Formats: sequence, structure tokens, C-alpha cells
Amino acid sequence: MAERYLPLYRKYRPQTFKDLIGQENIVKALSNAINLNKISHAYLLCGPRGTGKTTTARIIAKSLNCAQGPTLEPCGECPSCKDIANSTPIDVIEIDAASNRKVEDARNILEKIQFVPVNGRFKIYIIDEVHMLTTEAFNTLLKTLEEPPENVIFILATTEPHKVLDTIISRCQRFDFRRITTEDIVARLKYICEQEKISITEDALFTIARSSAGGMRDSLALLDQISVLDADKEITSDDVNEMLGRLSFEILYDLSTAIINSDTQAAITLLDKVYNKGNEPFQIITNLIQYFRNLLVVKNCTDRSIASELTQLSEAHILKQREQSETIEPEQILYTIERLSFYSKEIKETTNRYLWLELCIIELASNIKFSSYSQLLDRIEKLEASVVSGDIKPSSVAPAPVFKPSIKHQEPEFSQASQQAVQKEEPAPVNKDEHMVEPEIQQQVPTVEQPLPAKPQMSAPADAGQDLASAWQGILQNIDSIPSRMFFYNLSKPLELTPQGVTIAFMKEIFVKQAQEDSKNAPLKKAAMNYFGVDDINIHIKLADSNDVPAVKPALENLERKTPQTPSVQVSNAVDSSEEENAQLLKETFQPAVKETPVQKSSDDIPEHLSEQSKMVVELFNGKYIE
Repeated sequence: MAERYLPLYRKYRPQTFKDLIGQENIVKALSNAINLNKISHAYLLCGPRGTGKTTTARIIAKSLNCAQGPTLEPCGECPSCKDIANSTPIDVIEIDAASNRKVEDARNILEKIQFVPVNGRFKIYIIDEVHMLTTEAFNTLLKTLEEPPENVIFILATTEPHKVLDTIISRCQRFDFRRITTEDIVARLKYICEQEKISITEDALFTIARSSAGGMRDSLALLDQISVLDADKEITSDDVNEMLGRLSFEILYDLSTAIINSDTQAAITLLDKVYNKGNEPFQIITNLIQYFRNLLVVKNCTDRSIASELTQLSEAHILKQREQSETIEPEQILYTIERLSFYSKEIKETTNRYLWLELCIIELASNIKFSSYSQLLDRIEKLEASVVSGDIKPSSVAPAPVFKPSIKHQEPEFSQASQQAVQKEEPAPVNKDEHMVEPEIQQQVPTVEQPLPAKPQMSAPADAGQDLASAWQGILQNIDSIPSRMFFYNLSKPLELTPQGVTIAFMKEIFVKQAQEDSKNAPLKKAAMNYFGVDDINIHIKLADSNDVPAVKPALENLERKTPQTPSVQVSNAVDSSEEENAQLLKETFQPAVKETPVQKSSDDIPEHLSEQSKMVVELFNGKYIE
């Protein structure tokens, strides 16, 4: 019967301290402890997987129980060494804490440690993944771990030391294993390939080492898997990438070039080819993140040796990335990595992963040509200099387009000649005892659209009603959500608007509850903070009562355009007869040109032709409707 095949990571497991790779400090400390006969009663070995924790524990046991020991070079021929090498020792007990984690298992250990060793000098307990023990099991071992019998040694190994009780850690000598460097892994893989007659390129070995994340066991397992691909052909990095489901450097280079050049068609075409080869969307986006990270490192490292050490890329690949990095700014690379990271989270949670991957590539290929920060700063400085010198007037900048509701007012247009004629015409006599002109006439006459004026200070207003309407209009303009903006405009009335707090009222309790929800309250709070320029503001929503002042709503056309109207004529509250006469004349002149605002009618005047559903809506809105 043929001998059973032994995996490479078991066949080439280190048998002495000098065979350990990448843990020089730990090897030196343990070797000196054995030479000086300063052997501790308990050790805690911590570190990532595949870095040699369990192997080190076995080497300690072999060095202490060898017939020629304690020694740093066990003979490997005595019964104790052979039993440990074959994983059948009597005096070295390996326990998997993941499956023996209960307090009963800990008590079983305490019962057996009283017996003396059979073949060796010490009875050694190796507890792997010790963090899996329960708190009760830890506490059971606590006293024995602190003062074990003279011939008992505990070696605890874990990948998560933060889960081990501090009382346990304080009773052990702790050694932290680091990840093995890529160079050390490649050197070890070369030696094994020579021994096993495996034909493989150095680039492929680097690819294996980088994919193992510093774990020697993972590297050997992958090498063992790839070695059976084709005995007559040299193994390349493309074979390794295909085995891992990763993209090759050439594909990543072409895809990133299409993104940098804003060639969307080439990017999505290449993406489709990569996806049809069986690559998963999450793996593709992860490889892109790593590629742009390496691109950022290469761009910021002028020393080629440092760039090679940080990116683990070959010299030819670094040269290609350095040439590519000259066509893109660091800010654009950071933006690309940020968007890739965002879409990687979305791809994890969605069912249609390829759709989100396509959206990611299209967005990056469309936006990668954004100006860099330095270019934007230069443009801002030039604009500021032009404004100061008078070459560009701030008012000449056209406002950004905004949403316009379907309900519109017919805005009157007045020529300069007609306005002068109105001002020169003799006013008609007005009775001084009459009240002021109706509020509708005080509405500002629209002329030319201009940028928003400075936000008013609400501390001491000259006219409370006018400032309240102006502030409410400004807050509504800052609400990004159109449904929320129209909700507050149609159903609420402002009572108090200050930088410290906003108070509004509703006629129905159901609207109060809706306004207090995050979907409505958050946009209003954000808009008020933007309008008053404060970091925080209190929003108070209440049910309207008889003591509340009447609602003051901004003109709908102003809310639609989000730009204030330039006042050409205003009617004051003074009792001077000439001003009242001018106001009356203004009313008679402009009134025919202004279209009436929607008339609100009470529920008693509801036409009978309305459907039952329309009548329910009318009753819901307090018996009012708009024609």
C-alpha cells in the first residue's frame, strides 16, 4: 500500500528553533531561557494564524523532554522526540479549547496533572485557541496556572488575546508573534520548491506570499494546491491569480487606465469580460481598491526600493504604475478609493452585485476628471482677485436652477418707461382715516433675479410680520426634500423663528405627529441651521390654538425660484397723506396685472359636484381646498 501523501505545511513544519521563520526575537528569548535553565511554568503565545504558535509550543516541548535535553537541538531519535513529531506524545497533551471549553474539561485537566511524566522530564499541556474557554473554565485553571506542580508546564496559544482574562495573562510569559514578511515567505517557498522539484516563477511566488497575509501555513497550502496544475509547464502568476479568483496586474492596469481617461465604454466592456470569466464582483472591487492604494503609494514614494517594499510589486509593475500615476492627482486617487470602499459595502448587502459594480465603474469613469484641489484653489483665487478689482460683479452670477412647482403665478413684467410713468402721475386723494393698503399690495414687485440677500438678524426686527415671513421663506428654500418643503408650506404656520429655536404650529394633531418624525423634522432642522448659520437649533412643533398669531406664508413664486424679488415700491405704515395716496394709486395701477392667488373656500361653499374622496380630502385639510 502506497504511503499516504503528507501536505507540504506538515511535511516542512519546523522541528527546531533555527527552522522558525520571521520570529527572531521570540526564538532568541526562548533559546536563552532554555540555556539558562530559566523555564517558566506558563507561556502565552499570541499572533495571527499560520505564524508558528503551535509549532513553537511543540519545539519547546521537544527541547525540554529530549533525552539529551534540555537542549536547543533535539536529537529527533529518542522516543519523546519521535512521539512529538508523530503527534502521539504521552507527556505532551494538546487540547483544543474550542471543543473542550467547559468547566468540566478544566477540572479533568486538574485531575490529571497530579500524575508524574512517563517518558520525559515535564508534563506539558498545550491549549490551542485558549480564548474559547468559558469564564468558569478560566477561573478553574487560575490557581493551578499560577502555582502548578513542579514538573507541569502550560503553553497557551490564541489568535485573540484580548478575549483572554487579564488574570490569566498576568500569570504567563506572553510572546506576540508577528506576521511573516513577504521576503521571508518567498525564501522559504523557494527552498521547498527546490526540494519538491516544483517549476514556478519568482513572480508567482510573490503572488502566493502576498495572498497569504503573512501566514506561512496559508502560503504552503496554496503552493501545494497549485503544484498539481501542470507538471510539464512552469507555474506563473496568472495561474495563481486564476486559482485565487483574483485579477491579474495587466487587467487591473487596463481597467484603471480606462477609469482615469474617463473612457466609460472601454471600462464597462472590460468589466463585462472580467465578470464573464467567473470573477466575483466583491473580489473585483477589492482588487481595484488594492491597485489604487498601490498607485497612491508609488506616486508618493520617489525611492523605488521603498515603493517595492510597501506594495510588494515587481520592479516592472512599479515602473508602469509610476508612469500611470503622472496622469492623476493624489486627491483623485483618494476620491476613487473612497467611492470603491462605499460600493464594496453596498455589494456585500445587495443581491444584484454586478449591477452595483457597473454603477461604481460608470461613476468613477465619469467623475475621475474632476479638478484637483490645487486647480480649484487657483480658480478661486483668480475669481476673488477679479471681484476685488471690479472685473466681475458678484450680482452677475446667475443663480442655480431650482425646482418649480406645477402651480405658478403669472409674474407681471413692467418696462422702465411704465415704472417712470407711474411715479410721475399725480396721486388720487386718499382719506387719512382709512386703513392701510391690504397686505396683498405690499407684495414686492418682481424685476430682476438676484442672489439671496444676507440672512436677517431675528433678535430685534423692525417689522415682526415681515421678518417672520422673510425668515420662513429662507428656511423653506433651504429644505432639500420637495415633499417636506411643500408639507410645511401648505400645512404649517411659523410662530417664532430665531437662531436659538424654531416654533411652528399645525391645525391638526395628525400633522403635528408627521412633522415630529425624522423624515420631516430632520430636513426642517437642517434647513434652519443652514439659514441662521448655527451648529444646532431647537425645533418645537405644536398644535395651533386661538392665541397663536395668523400664519405668515411667503409668496409662492418666491419659494419656487428660491430668489428674492427686488423691491421697487413699498407702502409704509406712516400716516402721511402723500404716501397713502401713492399706495392707493399703486394698488389701482398694478392690481389688474397681478393674477389672484388661489382662493381658499370654507367647507360650506364646497361644490356638490365633488366626489366622496375629494370631500374627505377637504375635511382632512380643515375644510379648506384650493381650486
